[in-house]
Amino acid sequence: MRRAHGRRCEPCEGLKGPIGAKEAKALAAELKGWRLIGGKTLRQELVMKDFMAAVRFINAVARAAEAEGHHPDLHLTGYRNLAVELTTHSIGGLSINDFIMAEKITALQEREARPVRRGHVAAV
Repeated sequence: MRRAHGRRCEPCEGLKGPIGAKEAKALAAELKGWRLIGGKTLRQELVMKDFMAAVRFINAVARAAEAEGHHPDLHLTGYRNLAVELTTHSIGGLSINDFIMAEKITALQEREARPVRRGHVAAV
């Protein structure tokens, strides 16, 4: 199994296809606060302190994602409910890049954002 910890995202052109369900499940189990959706998406739901805290966190994620060349879907609803989704669109599923980016986003939370709680967010 490939580990995501401490790695940088690989160029999408070099990815051969989505990782298998067993590997995805094992990698997801190593992530704090993330869950697999349909075997093709990693999702984390956060409730931030307020609207500006959510926007600051979105901006921090945007900077980190741009540096990695791997961009999550970010959904802000109800002024402070934030859902982050990762998938590798070019291969139609999950790649090691999604797990690498999830770790980087989790580290950002612990360093900068400190969400009020993780859990259910209004449907997006």
